[in-house]
Amino acid sequence: MKNKPLTIQIWSVFAGIILAFSILIAIIIFIILRSFFMEETYRIIENAQIHRFTDDVFEQNPIERDQSRQSIRSVNHLVILPRVGVMNDSTLPSPILRKLYKEALSQQEVSKRYTKEIEGERVYYVIRKGTVLRREVILVSYMWDSYLNDLVRTLFRQLVLVIIVVLLVVSFPAALLAKYLARPLREMDKHVKRIAERDWHEPLVQDRGDEIGGLARSIEKMRQKLVQQDEAQKSVLQHISHELKTPVMVVRSYAESIEDGVFPKGNLEGSVSVIKQEAMRLEKRIKDLLYLTKLDYYATQEPKYERFHLNDLLAEVVERMQPNRPDLEFKMELSEMVITGDEEQWKIAFENIFDNQMRYAQTRIQVKASDTVVRIWNDGPPIEEPLLRQVFQKFKTGQKGKFGLGLAIVQRVAELHKAKVWAENEQNGVAFYVQFKTL
Repeated sequence: MKNKPLTIQIWSVFAGIILAFSILIAIIIFIILRSFFMEETYRIIENAQIHRFTDDVFEQNPIERDQSRQSIRSVNHLVILPRVGVMNDSTLPSPILRKLYKEALSQQEVSKRYTKEIEGERVYYVIRKGTVLRREVILVSYMWDSYLNDLVRTLFRQLVLVIIVVLLVVSFPAALLAKYLARPLREMDKHVKRIAERDWHEPLVQDRGDEIGGLARSIEKMRQKLVQQDEAQKSVLQHISHELKTPVMVVRSYAESIEDGVFPKGNLEGSVSVIKQEAMRLEKRIKDLLYLTKLDYYATQEPKYERFHLNDLLAEVVERMQPNRPDLEFKMELSEMVITGDEEQWKIAFENIFDNQMRYAQTRIQVKASDTVVRIWNDGPPIEEPLLRQVFQKFKTGQKGKFGLGLAIVQRVAELHKAKVWAENEQNGVAFYVQFKTL
């Protein structure tokens, strides 16, 4: 069924439910009707018995019964006198008459209902005891099941006809509903196939508030993310090619000059120093790019975080990086802070923040860690307003910026740890904030 078109599936489900429900109702009605008509049959027999006792009980009772027994609609009577036997003729088999006679004599109640199978057909009968002309008389009144069966079968056939009509009537709206539900799904299927072929510039619009509309909105959101990712990827490739091209060109031109016996920096040592610096810059850019890719991979894996002391990590980073700017004064206010996360990732993130701060600081850097917030301030110039809200994006650099990847790594680490990072221009300087998720 799941491999069939949705229209057929919906129609089949509707038809199946209606058919099953109709069959169940038909069975219940059949049982109820049969029980009702059985009770009605006994009631007719008992009424006929009462009238028989008021008339001449010994009057001859012609029994009308053909071979098919389909036309029997009257109550038949047998008059039994104790110690005498059956008084009127009957077409019932003799063994049956003898059983009826024994049942009549052994019955203790005044009136009792019975049923019996005779030659493959069911007969309903009532044995009633009474007194006529001061003589004890037993009256056996019976009816065949033929009329009851005919009536029930007729009603059942009519009910089946009604079920068929209902199925035919319901099939049309069920088919319309299936078509109504399947149409937007087919449209979304075509749209998703186009997205798979990277043809994702046309928006998907479904003006619906139900689950289908929710699915369409999710697909549209995915399309927008893919477009953004594609544009970002193109931008990254452009920036990477530009950023890597410059040091490669410098290294190549200096190497060719040295090979030709020309020293651009005046001597061999100075020229080789430039080559080494550009190689280091190139290495730094490649490492940052690889680390960003590594962080993206971490985002798809189950994190294995551990608890560690953030104040100790900050002190270690400052101690390691301070020699790069011995002219700066570092003021540390570190309280006990224990967080859960990847210690190595946060170490790299804070190294990048300090690298940025040390590049712009003039005389001082202040580090304060308390509660769940870390503030790193420097007394350098303010960040340009257009750049302030984009400073953590890839390849966004300030006046003294290098590659525009360091703070992007900080942003990615914060996202992986559900932390928040931002920068603010403050009085006489710039502050970077890292707010950790409250445990």
